[in-house]
Amino acid sequence: RMWLSLYFLLALFTFLTWHFRKLLKTWVMLAWRAYPVLAPLPGPRSLPFLGVALEIKWDSVDFSFQLEDWGREFMLRDPNGIGLLRAWIGPVPLCFVLRARHVKVVLESNTLITKPSQYDIISDWIGTGLLTSTNEKWFGRRKMITPTFHFNILKGYVDVFIRQGQIFVDQLEKHADTGREVDVFPFIKRCALDVICETAMGTSMNTQTGGNADYVDAVVRLSDMIWSYQRFPWLWLKPIWYGCGMGFEFDRLVKMTNDFTRKVIAERRRALEDEGLLGKEAEATTENEVKKQKTVFIDMLLLMQKANALSDEDIREEVDTFMFEGHDTTASGMGFTVWFLGQYPEHQKRVHEELDEVFGGDILRDPTEADLKKLVYLERCIKEALRLMPSVPLLARVLSHDTMIEGYNLPKNMTVVLSPVVTHRDPEHWERSEEYYPDHFMPEKVAARHPYAYIPFSAGPRNCVGQKFALAEEKTVLSWFFRRYFVESSEPFPGNRPVPEVILKPSCGFNVRIQKRIFAE
Repeated sequence: RMWLSLYFLLALFTFLTWHFRKLLKTWVMLAWRAYPVLAPLPGPRSLPFLGVALEIKWDSVDFSFQLEDWGREFMLRDPNGIGLLRAWIGPVPLCFVLRARHVKVVLESNTLITKPSQYDIISDWIGTGLLTSTNEKWFGRRKMITPTFHFNILKGYVDVFIRQGQIFVDQLEKHADTGREVDVFPFIKRCALDVICETAMGTSMNTQTGGNADYVDAVVRLSDMIWSYQRFPWLWLKPIWYGCGMGFEFDRLVKMTNDFTRKVIAERRRALEDEGLLGKEAEATTENEVKKQKTVFIDMLLLMQKANALSDEDIREEVDTFMFEGHDTTASGMGFTVWFLGQYPEHQKRVHEELDEVFGGDILRDPTEADLKKLVYLERCIKEALRLMPSVPLLARVLSHDTMIEGYNLPKNMTVVLSPVVTHRDPEHWERSEEYYPDHFMPEKVAARHPYAYIPFSAGPRNCVGQKFALAEEKTVLSWFFRRYFVESSEPFPGNRPVPEVILKPSCGFNVRIQKRIFAE
């Protein structure tokens, strides 16, 4: 039996070595070039061949503590340090780029736009849309999609934000004035998903009221599986990925969600044909023509299909990308804003005062574009929540060429990792870096700050194309919420850990006590 076991292990090692021979060759050559560059940099203890693999905490909450400890040890405690951190994951070298001036080098580049192989699992679901594509395809898609998020088109989405925001606050009414805490995160996620489905597909999913449970569950499960895949390197091996059953489940759910999107594309095409609009597709290529005709994302892509040589699968990729990127991120931002204001009643009071001034105590009136522009303190509160708890906690790029940062020549093919969680706490740029302090976003302070010190939506040419959409949605929904309710939370700020999964999430949920606000007659 012992000999059989040894023979099996030898055969397995031989197979894996042969199967991954090109990848291993790339790793060896990269490690050979990277080692002398990274050796002088600070970083956690690494073992030969294993790197920090044995040091990494596999529990998500423990991992959040570990990242914070590394940030404090190697950067935040040394304000004058270079802000570069090295780490080896097995034989693969990583360089964490943490200071704003170095973040700028990576993010403002028009050539450093390739994302690492850990994004491949996302591509298996949403394809190579705007999030995961690179080079010519990315440049072409970015140029095509940017006009669909023009400010004038965003105005057309506000009605959806208003309608879904009303449903959201109505759903919470039964939990108000009970004296018990309720986790508002599931409610916020369902609201964000309904918003993104209606604006992306023109389809009312009604998830807030219990509709389309299978699709919703599939989206949630796929996101969880992506995080597991990215965290556990052994799942990258197809025999293990499928052997444990996750691969088959992932493929089944991908097919379900992709088929749903394809069905919606066919339905929207028929609707446009019935309206007599699709015949204008060759003309609807400019920003102005798109704005004149439709504001549903999928409709705009269909109208531009011929001129941009898009297949139905290309459209499916972009719609699913919008879905993937657009619901969890805004849900995280709204949830942390509610929770922070439940922790800091003095800031919540100022939000209430601003809302009362703008709406005159009317909790039923729909917000207008002019109303939303006046909600400057609420916007500061949202931005401060995104500073401390950015929805996307880690960004990564593969260097397409040797890149000089602070005198260190980082070699081609190395992965550099950016952590907004750490960069947003750099005391060089934030006077009260560890506190929830919305006045960080006073106009004069923003103007004086390094433009890459705040990157919740990334920055540079590959920044989030939907950031104005997200901020408008959050302001609209939260204006409904805080007009009607006062919230408080007993969980102290440091106790509810941010869990750095694909999207930053709370370890304990967003548990708050909800009270209806009382207005004088």
